[in-house]
Amino acid sequence: MGIQDLADNVILVDASPEPSLNEELKNVTEVVRERGDCDVIIDFSHVDIVTSSSLSKLLKLRKLLLDCNHRLLLCSVATATKAIFSVTALDDIFEMEPDQFAALAAIGNQPANQQL
Repeated sequence: MGIQDLADNVILVDASPEPSLNEELKNVTEVVRERGDCDVIIDFSHVDIVTSSSLSKLLKLRKLLLDCNHRLLLCSVATATKAIFSVTALDDIFEMEPDQFAALAAIGNQPANQQL
């Protein structure tokens, strides 16, 4: 996993495949708690499946960010992974963009308080 600053208040997480994803999401949550004032983009380019444990951590991270009036966007999500989000009815909960550039543009165009 790599965490990069894309802008003053945006971090990008380059997610690794399971089983590493679960631990990485825990680390990202800790970074967000320490940093406080940031939106998060998670690039799923290298992720082909998501476990229930990782889904739980994603939901916790999303809640933490929403409570701070910030956003979590997922990008480059594979078709099989999107199917997991769809089957679990989480596709309406998470914001997904086709790539990092679209995710960054979406963050710049919509404040967190207008999110679902």
